[in-house]
Amino acid sequence: MGRLLSIDYGRKRCGVAVTDTLQIVATALATVPAKDLVKFLTEYTSREPVDEIIVGQPRTMNGEPSESMRYISPAVGQIKKALPHIPVRFSDERFTSVLAHRAMIDSGVRKMDRRDKAAIDRMSAVIILNDYLQSRQLNIQP
Repeated sequence: MGRLLSIDYGRKRCGVAVTDTLQIVATALATVPAKDLVKFLTEYTSREPVDEIIVGQPRTMNGEPSESMRYISPAVGQIKKALPHIPVRFSDERFTSVLAHRAMIDSGVRKMDRRDKAAIDRMSAVIILNDYLQSRQLNIQP
């Protein structure tokens, strides 16, 4: 069984998280400049088996895809082209940045460290992946 990998895609940088090989626990992996994401994924998947890539899909409050999809969709197309053997799925990412910031506060991370946007991106990717794992357990389509 391979890992699941999630991406919190941003125009400047992307948070990346992965599961263990049993697909039980999600952990932060890296923050990657957006321009280097496909290269990073290609290198990572050459070393580690990955069964699926889950990309956070920003949505508006009424459930419609947000304006951000206009730059996320082309990036997902590049990922699919570079890694055609790995399914790429979207998962709702509403409020992940807020939840990531809250989790950092709750875990006692100092105020200066909470300003680290790269850490928030990684934590957001973990939240996206955990939500996906939970929806899969409940047999809910994300």
